[in-house]
Amino acid sequence: MDNFIVSARKYRPATFETVVGQQHITNTLKNAIKNNQLAQAFLFCGPRGVGKTTCARILAKTINCTNLQPNGEACGECASCKAFENGNSFNVHELDAASNNSVDDIRSLIEQVRIPPQAARYKVYIIDEVHMLSQAAFNAFLKTLEEPPHYAIFILATTEKHKILPTILSRCQIFDFNRIRVEDMAGHLASIAGKENISYEPDGLHIIAQKADGGLRDALSMFDQIVSFSGGKVTYRSVIDNLNILDYDYYFNITESLLKEDTAKVLVFFDEILSRGFDGAHFIAGLSEHFRNLLVGKDQSTLKLLEVSEGIKTKYLQQSQQASVSFLLSAMNIANQCDISYKLSKNQRLQVELALLKMCHLPSVFNLATTPLTVTPATDGGLKKKPDTSAVTPANGAPASPAVSMVSEATPIYNAPAKEPVIPSAQPKESATAAKPKIAMPLGSTLTPSLTGEIKTKEAILEEEDPYLKGEDKEDFTMDAFLQCWSDFAAFAKKEGKKTLLTVLTTGAPRMLKPYVFEVIVGNMVQENIFRDEKPIMLNYLRSALKNFTIDVNARVDELKVVRKPYTAPEKFQHMAARNPELLELKNRFNLDFD
Repeated sequence: MDNFIVSARKYRPATFETVVGQQHITNTLKNAIKNNQLAQAFLFCGPRGVGKTTCARILAKTINCTNLQPNGEACGECASCKAFENGNSFNVHELDAASNNSVDDIRSLIEQVRIPPQAARYKVYIIDEVHMLSQAAFNAFLKTLEEPPHYAIFILATTEKHKILPTILSRCQIFDFNRIRVEDMAGHLASIAGKENISYEPDGLHIIAQKADGGLRDALSMFDQIVSFSGGKVTYRSVIDNLNILDYDYYFNITESLLKEDTAKVLVFFDEILSRGFDGAHFIAGLSEHFRNLLVGKDQSTLKLLEVSEGIKTKYLQQSQQASVSFLLSAMNIANQCDISYKLSKNQRLQVELALLKMCHLPSVFNLATTPLTVTPATDGGLKKKPDTSAVTPANGAPASPAVSMVSEATPIYNAPAKEPVIPSAQPKESATAAKPKIAMPLGSTLTPSLTGEIKTKEAILEEEDPYLKGEDKEDFTMDAFLQCWSDFAAFAKKEGKKTLLTVLTTGAPRMLKPYVFEVIVGNMVQENIFRDEKPIMLNYLRSALKNFTIDVNARVDELKVVRKPYTAPEKFQHMAARNPELLELKNRFNLDFD
């Protein structure tokens, strides 16, 4: 029986034209050979199995070919080419830096460089895994690499370019090899299958190419394994069974059940996946990739990012039309959070099931969010929801046009609790039919600025160019009425947990500088900044409540008047003793001291 040769060796490219997926590098090297512009040192870097060592060997053979072809390829017939293919060429030397990484190994290499080539133009040194050289070996190699003999050419190959010294990088022409595209890899596997008389399915070859993650050598190894497993028939089913890959159909079926909100079927599918031995983290990562492919398939300009066969691509295009962008983005976010917290969870299965249940209810959430609602003023002064009648079909059978509106026919007002003024909305600049009414924030009510709708939040106020309500009212008010409103706003600040603002509002009462202009004393710049941030909300309330839009309140820092609070035990004792001298006598009589 003949010795079996793996496909990665049997079908290793022998010319630049047969190199897969690296045309930008092979074209550059061929032009350099034809124009006689070869560098003294090359550095080939990139991931594993993409053709670095293969291109180095092809370059070494081609530059010594005595019968160079017009397209820049070696002839393969001359004595130099024959010697190289038989492995007995004296002008090409390969060194594995992973096992020969000492200074002595490099010195031995430097000694060989001094010997000129025999019956050839160049002497080529291929150093593989060059990043494994020690620091001293790199330094010993520097001078020879910078000024080699005219006949010496060095080709360095590495998978970890960042580990090579900058002084080495600056002496080389650097070529970055790309990961091989799935289409190129699947086409190469198909050509090998044709040469070996192996039947195959395109979907199966695409799965192998995707699993290889850009490395052709890995793809060829898996190809040989599946050929042995399936008896010479590479089918989609044999590939996913042998490589332990989840079938696409699982992801399509689960997504279809999620869109239908069929929680029972989703959980049954996930249980079946676990029973087949797949890990939950592997499943959730694959589901995220599936959602990403569906999102990519919704636009013609991004279809090229789908690295799948034509049959699978058709399925993606069909299902992408059923799922909305909002659903896909939200589902991807849920899956990503599940993937992050999966390893930290003590109940990992529940973690995935919870994520699936959240996804399953996304369509209902989106439908609820887009349900039209109309807000009208209630008879008691509050707001109430009015049932949406936009979808009611008129008597003539024509569908009514949807009307989604949050604008009421009359200006709504909120009734505050007892002892709190009623706060009307400010009149907008435009007419009532042209803009929505602005509703000021009531104090003491159950509504807070975090609610959505027409209530002006702090963030919304600060984003406007002019955050203050406009009005023409200039009614007089008493100082007692002003202080009552000031107290009401302080109660609101306490309820909202704004402790710094509450301190400003309760430390001292504001004093009037001139009619309708007040000043409040603060203790430091921090309090002043907080007061300035909250000032639009506060003024809007005071002006609306007192019906006077000329009211203004400013803050002034007066650190001299701020009494320093006692913090240490002696300070607290002195403070209490100043108010009650008998404590000092008690301390001296019993000879007491602080803890």
